[in-house]
Amino acid sequence: MADDTNISPLEVLRAAIPKLTGAKLRVAEMILRDPLVAGENSITWLAAEAETSPATITRLAASLGFTGFPALRAAIALENGRGAQAGWERDIGSAILPDDPADKVLSTLAGNQFQAARNAMAAVDLSALERLADSIVAAGRVHLFGEWGDAPVAYELYLRLFRIGIPIWFHEGAYFAQVGAGRLGERDLALVMSRSGESVIAERFVDVARAHGATTAVITGDAKAAISRKVDIAVVTGTATVGVTSWTDYFAGRSSDTLICAALWALVAQRMPDFVFDRLEADDPAAPPGSSAKPRRKRR
Repeated sequence: MADDTNISPLEVLRAAIPKLTGAKLRVAEMILRDPLVAGENSITWLAAEAETSPATITRLAASLGFTGFPALRAAIALENGRGAQAGWERDIGSAILPDDPADKVLSTLAGNQFQAARNAMAAVDLSALERLADSIVAAGRVHLFGEWGDAPVAYELYLRLFRIGIPIWFHEGAYFAQVGAGRLGERDLALVMSRSGESVIAERFVDVARAHGATTAVITGDAKAAISRKVDIAVVTGTATVGVTSWTDYFAGRSSDTLICAALWALVAQRMPDFVFDRLEADDPAAPPGSSAKPRRKRR
């Protein structure tokens, strides 16, 4: 029988289209054009929309092997549910369900982020992170590349480093990244933010910068990625994208990226001279009155 739950009613309809004519064809085409609406409405509504009678729709359902329109409509609704669930899990993931309350959504995201931060703390090579901070401070120019999902964290790092006086440029597109890499020299640093480590554009950016004598570095979630083996300094965040297909997992990993980049920025700030912060305080209109106390910074 066509109404077996293992058989797609929409595929049954598509297969029947060449044999249908008149009102039955109009009904079949309406269902295929918008199965979600067809699966939610009554036989009377569908008959009116197709300019036919409910009896015609009943005969169509029977000719397809269903016991009647209710069985056909139930099969269509089940098919719609399967498609929606598959789409949800592919996009959002299975950790959060469509009917989860807000507190469950929030606690799930918070728990995933906390675990990602723990992964970062366990995986990061602090000596590599300190070498990268030293390289940023010593560089004549820093060119930072990050695209798509890596761009938000990379751009925040760029803003923070720029504010404390690091001569830094941020590149997101392929053309600007390649041109920027070609302008670097022996005293400069090319830094990539790529959690997956699989970006062809990022690898090209590193290759061009390296060919011009620049120091190269990557902040990534995959220590085994090809780009990690190409650069002078690889900082691993502990959250890779291997096997990650949903937004929930990818969003959780952003916490590890943010944590490592925040630590990197703080290490760079520790290495900056006092006059940089004196100037920031003098030029910053948002600085609170009386905020003249200066933090003790490490000397290198």
